[in-house]
Amino acid sequence: MENNIYLYGASGHCKVIIDVLQSNKQAIIAIIDDVPKMNQIFTIPVIYSGAFVKEPGQKFIVSIGDNAIRKKIVHRIVSDYHIALHPTAVISEFSTIGAGSVIMAGAIINADAVVGQHCIINTAAVIEHDCKIGNFVHVSPNAALAGGVTVGEGTHIGIGAIVIQGIKIGKWVTIGAGAILLNDVPDYAIVVGNPGKIIKYNKEHE
Repeated sequence: MENNIYLYGASGHCKVIIDVLQSNKQAIIAIIDDVPKMNQIFTIPVIYSGAFVKEPGQKFIVSIGDNAIRKKIVHRIVSDYHIALHPTAVISEFSTIGAGSVIMAGAIINADAVVGQHCIINTAAVIEHDCKIGNFVHVSPNAALAGGVTVGEGTHIGIGAIVIQGIKIGKWVTIGAGAILLNDVPDYAIVVGNPGKIIKYNKEHE
């Protein structure tokens, strides 16, 4: 088991990642934070990033839920990244999970699905066969992607959203809670409702 793991970001999302790792009996050495507001979380020390000394062999997970912030931190610290898989997640041996990604309790990832780097597949989310999920994506609790869905970098799919088979979702898209997607979605769109409709656009993150 990997036991040289550090989390970056003392957030609420960090608490859930701690639970995922400890469910696998994986030790977390410390939590690094740019503006620490506490000394520890669940007995794990929180260390100010300016005082942290990076050394070979350390593995990180960026424990920030915001996709854009997570991307900035990853590009800043440039390290080796650990994958966190909750033991109750159902993950096909024929799927691929990218470095730094976290698969939460009860999530399902089926055959030939590809989850990119630094993604969050949250509690009880479903990623069906042949889906392709870009880097820095967050699929919220109970969201379901049918077979062959493509999701671009940085997209956030809200809690309970449903995406029918074969849909192509662009990069840095926001899908609202409970939305049902029946059509492809362009880059940066914000989509809500049933059926999902574009209401405006996110500003670009690049």
